[in-house]
Amino acid sequence: MYTIRKTGIPLMVLATASAAALAQTPSTASGQAYPSRPIRIVVAYTPAGTTDILARAIGQKMTESWGQPVIVDNRPGANGNIGTELAARATPDGYTILMATAATHSINNTLYPGLTWDAVRDFAPIGLVALVPNILVVNNALPVRSVKELIAYARANPDKLTHGSPGNGSTSHLSMELFKSLTGTRMIHVPYKGSAPVLADLTGGQISLTMDNIPVYLPHAQAGKIRALAVGSARRAPAAPDLPTAEEAGVPGLIAVSWFGLVAPARAPQRVVDQLSKETARILKLPDVHKRISDLGAEPVGSTPQEYAAFIKSEINKWRKVIQAAGVRVG
Repeated sequence: MYTIRKTGIPLMVLATASAAALAQTPSTASGQAYPSRPIRIVVAYTPAGTTDILARAIGQKMTESWGQPVIVDNRPGANGNIGTELAARATPDGYTILMATAATHSINNTLYPGLTWDAVRDFAPIGLVALVPNILVVNNALPVRSVKELIAYARANPDKLTHGSPGNGSTSHLSMELFKSLTGTRMIHVPYKGSAPVLADLTGGQISLTMDNIPVYLPHAQAGKIRALAVGSARRAPAAPDLPTAEEAGVPGLIAVSWFGLVAPARAPQRVVDQLSKETARILKLPDVHKRISDLGAEPVGSTPQEYAAFIKSEINKWRKVIQAAGVRVG
């Protein structure tokens, strides 16, 4: 129950101000101010991963700001396709949104041509949340200490080096396919079921190198168990400021990052999409959220829906070319 205090302001002025405020509040099709009930963020992966952690960090702050529960709904399976299809088919009212990833929204439509949903047609971009650079690392036995030395060694020893990844079509796999195409080198891809066995075989010397998410590999490089050569981001990673980007190290065009962002089903009200986008950008600037994301080895971003839409399309085009040129297949 709310108490109206005496303010000395005429009731007509208060009524006019209230009406103006309501006119600026995004509403759903039912005419209610948004949000008027719980919001669901679908995560197409298992709990405790980066996608899940980011969704929960943002959801918690939305709950605090809006006074409505924001529930994270984990729907893993089929490299993110199960949860993504669920979100694509949800009622487009802004109460079901998806934490999209590089896999779900820049790779899978090319990698799985039979999908019933489309990353562009069936979604309304809200905003880019975070970037996670891939880091190029080699085992300590490999006689290279720079990207240029790696390229020279690979060219002198075609098909001798092996690069591991968490699976066919993963950002790790495609990062190395892009590396090979840009440098004219030949190496053998070894797919695993997850990053943990890749790391184990890399530190053990069973495979030569990988290019995968920085949070997994940087601590082991800093401990001297493997050797880091470069990061795949456009600028140096805050977590490893002394490590050059791949472009600085001699491979122009090698931008390889995992990314995460929020999307709504297509035809969601634009006013609701804009409100979600502004709230997400605000949350990402909060010191505790910024630190939590940075501690994951990720870079908080925040963007407009239009900027995010352009980013998604550019990523789709980039990885489509890599997938087709390398003949990548799943299954």
